[in-house]
Amino acid sequence: MAAPGIPPIRLGLIGTGLAVEKLHWPALRGLADRYAVTAFTDASAGQGRRFAEYSGTDPARAAVSRAALLARDDVDAVLVSVPIPNLYEVARDALAAGKDVFCEKPAGVDEQQAAAFLALAAGHPDRTFVVGENYFYRDDLRHARALLDDGAIGRLHLMAWRYAGQSVPRAGGFTGTPWRQRPQYRGGVHLDFGVHHIAQIRLLCGDVARVHGAVQTANSTIDAPSDLTLNLVFTGGAIGNYTASFPEIPVPPEPNEMRLYGTEGVLVLGGSEAERHVISSRTDATTRTTVFRGSDNGYRAELVDFADAVQFGVRPVGGVAQSVANALVVHGAFASADRAAALALDPVPGAGPVPLWRPRGSAGLFDGLPGQRSSSTASFAA
Repeated sequence: MAAPGIPPIRLGLIGTGLAVEKLHWPALRGLADRYAVTAFTDASAGQGRRFAEYSGTDPARAAVSRAALLARDDVDAVLVSVPIPNLYEVARDALAAGKDVFCEKPAGVDEQQAAAFLALAAGHPDRTFVVGENYFYRDDLRHARALLDDGAIGRLHLMAWRYAGQSVPRAGGFTGTPWRQRPQYRGGVHLDFGVHHIAQIRLLCGDVARVHGAVQTANSTIDAPSDLTLNLVFTGGAIGNYTASFPEIPVPPEPNEMRLYGTEGVLVLGGSEAERHVISSRTDATTRTTVFRGSDNGYRAELVDFADAVQFGVRPVGGVAQSVANALVVHGAFASADRAAALALDPVPGAGPVPLWRPRGSAGLFDGLPGQRSSSTASFAA
């Protein structure tokens, strides 16, 4: 919650498409004490009207253009939700207009634009500039990170994660977006969706020192490789493998679980968006399972973190450098695949290990957040 007497951030939306409708607006709707939408604009007038209808926002708050919205005095900050190739220029214009910026991911269509994102943030030190990454704020992932920090499985030495799921254009869904089917950015689905997985890997395993990737194309509905397999060496000494496949054919049900192997136990992370689980096992063959239900997958928490940064000067977890570090792992994977060789990754200035986010002023992980959590113990001894 905001402190008494502090008015909500006057927020302008640049882009009101699927990400706003399905992800950001449901979170904003529950944060009326932190945000008030005072303006919105979209390249599609119909999409803007749809936003006004489902959100109940006064249609008079629609701005005729991005420039018109950025010129308004009743906009303190903007949420940028436009196609990936346009993110940089919109964020640049918003910062130049003196606005704080919450920008959709990823930070950079390639390595050169990733560097430009870093330079843009450095050039506006007086502004809060965040590139959203909800996986940094997910309850199950933060719980797993806290377990790792507390030494629950000893020293992490191996990460293994295989993810597979059909990806075909579906009307009204993210895969139905034409710019995603014919991406004008390197990596395609692996930069758009897979970058979330890289965020999860970095949150739990630390920074990546070296990558060795290989790609395959096995989906005619997307103009980019559908498959990526990636060997990783982490700066902390652990190693890992991440394999992601997005074929056009149906695939049998997959567990899609991440497994983290330590010297004193194993963590297993899996489940669906509706019900996620973290299973911690120990050397005595006991397990503790924590189940998370009713979470919004971190969208509310990342907006709370952004508001805390704007209103109270808190350093946000999802800063530009962290998003750049995520994107550069994907770009490095594809560069490695091109060269058929392992590739060292340089540290990203200002990034480093991802901090563990907690609600401001709280020692707990979940204080004031929605969702339910339950735990149980068992044994897998023979």
